[in-house]
Amino acid sequence: MARFYVLLVVLGVIGACIFTWTQTSWDQPGPSGSETIVLIPPGTRAHDVAQMLEDKGAVSNVWLFEFGLRSRKLADKIKAGEYALPARASMGAIALILVEGRSIQHKLTAAEGLTSDMIWKMVQHHSALEGDAGPVPEEGALLPETYLFTRGQSRAGLLDQMRRAQERFLAARWSGRAEGLPFSTMRAAVILASIVEKETALPQERPHIASVFVNRLKVHMRLQSDPTIIYGLTKGYPLGRGIRQSEIEGATPYNTYVIASLPPGPIANPGKDAIAAVLNPQVSEDLFFVANGKGGHVFAASMNDHARNVVAFRNIERAARREVQASEALNATGNVPLPDAALPALPKPKPAPRRRARP
Repeated sequence: MARFYVLLVVLGVIGACIFTWTQTSWDQPGPSGSETIVLIPPGTRAHDVAQMLEDKGAVSNVWLFEFGLRSRKLADKIKAGEYALPARASMGAIALILVEGRSIQHKLTAAEGLTSDMIWKMVQHHSALEGDAGPVPEEGALLPETYLFTRGQSRAGLLDQMRRAQERFLAARWSGRAEGLPFSTMRAAVILASIVEKETALPQERPHIASVFVNRLKVHMRLQSDPTIIYGLTKGYPLGRGIRQSEIEGATPYNTYVIASLPPGPIANPGKDAIAAVLNPQVSEDLFFVANGKGGHVFAASMNDHARNVVAFRNIERAARREVQASEALNATGNVPLPDAALPALPKPKPAPRRRARP
């Protein structure tokens, strides 16, 4: 009987030591000296997860990790996903990451002003997405933003998420739109917003740009937007050169130098700022704008003021050309660039054709 009690005591001591060892090992730094990426498919058993982690060097003992999971009733709570396990992470820290499902977040940024075809191609070729993207979404139907997702999300699902995001944003802003706008449908708002989006890269300018186009529509004046010419020629892809006079005058369904109203559809996917600007444009009487040479634009309400702004911009262009010439002279000779008076005279610009000035 005494031997039996001694055996119980010994077993108890051994059990206590094992428990203490497992508890201590559970919280000790792991063996991996660098971040470990592990992908756990759906339905993976706890033992297989433990084996996977040991194979990758994230844990030192598959049985100890599995025992830790089961003793803590965590074996059935591990979530499938792609995980980034920190260097030297303990088994306890790893288990917490897997149970809480802290999967790696991949991202895809659909920039404002991209066409649906451009965004579709980004989604179709993203390596962390799965499945076919399906047909190219309707132009202007997607909301440009940065979208986060976990590995394995479907391509078609992400595009649908972009579509629903635009629908929600537009619906939320539509009821608060300004009165007296020259359009009555959400689709028309998106069409105009896509033009505003392509006309300026400065968010603070968009309400003013929108006011110019709204004012033009109210007086039945052509929008005369260069990006609409490009869309009619290339579906939004860069021309790689300047717009030709024949293209300005060429009739396409999207060329707002030819058509007297909005084009039949958007020319890009407008962002939140452009949509908001069109629904609540700045109050102004301006009908024209032209680049100011500094990345923005100057605005005018009359043709005479606009003509002066155009002349000022041409002077800026001329000065920029002279700087390029001076730089080329320096690069060619290795000497100090010649003063302006010594440079060859530039040809005078030809008079503009007698037509309404382009904005």
